[in-house]
Amino acid sequence: MQQDTGKLFVFAAPSGAGKTTLVHAVVTKHPELRFSISYTTRKPRKNEADGVDYLFVDEDEFMRLRDQGEMLEYARVFDNYYASSRSQVENHLADNRNVILEIDWQGAQQVRESMPECVTIFILPPSVEELERRLRDRRTDAPEVIERRLRDALSDMSHWDEFDHVIINDDLNQAIADLEDVLAGKGEATATSNQALRRAVEGIID
Repeated sequence: MQQDTGKLFVFAAPSGAGKTTLVHAVVTKHPELRFSISYTTRKPRKNEADGVDYLFVDEDEFMRLRDQGEMLEYARVFDNYYASSRSQVENHLADNRNVILEIDWQGAQQVRESMPECVTIFILPPSVEELERRLRDRRTDAPEVIERRLRDALSDMSHWDEFDHVIINDDLNQAIADLEDVLAGKGEATATSNQALRRAVEGIID
C-alpha cells in the first residue's frame, strides 16, 4: 500500500453499520495508516486524552481555528462542534502516509470539495433489518433513541451514491478484504459504478 504520495481515504456510514470496527481492524493490520485526530469542543471523558482521542478546544479557539482555515470539515453535533484538522492531514500526506478520516456524509462532501483527489468510502449494513438488530443489541440506548438513530441511518444511507466505493459489511473478513483492495488502489468490485454493486445496494435500501 505504499506509493509516491500519501492518499486521503474518507469513511462514512450510518450508525450501526460497523464502520469503526471495520476501520480499526484494517488499521491494526496496516499500522502505516494514519488516523486524523478530530477537534471537538466537548469535554473529555474520563478515559480520553487530549491529542490521542481528540484535540480538545473551547468554542472560541475552535472558531478561531475555523476562521484561519484550519478545519478541513466541521459540523455541530447536538451541542458540540467537531472538525478535521487540515494541517494534520496535509502533514501526513506530505510525509507519504495514507490518512483515514472517519466522518459523516456531510463532512465527506466538504472534504471532497476541498481535496477532490480523496477516495471516499461508504459502509453499509447487509440489510435494514440487520442494522436495526445491531442498534438494539448495543443495549445502551432507550427505545426512542434507537428509533431516532434508525431514522437518521436510513436518511444517511440515501447518500451512498455520492461516494467512490461502497462496502457492504456483512461478513467482517470479507469487508476487510474489500477495504484492503480499495486502499491498494484496486476495489473495482466495490466501485459505485459497478452495476452488480449498485443492484446489491438498491436491494438493501429498497
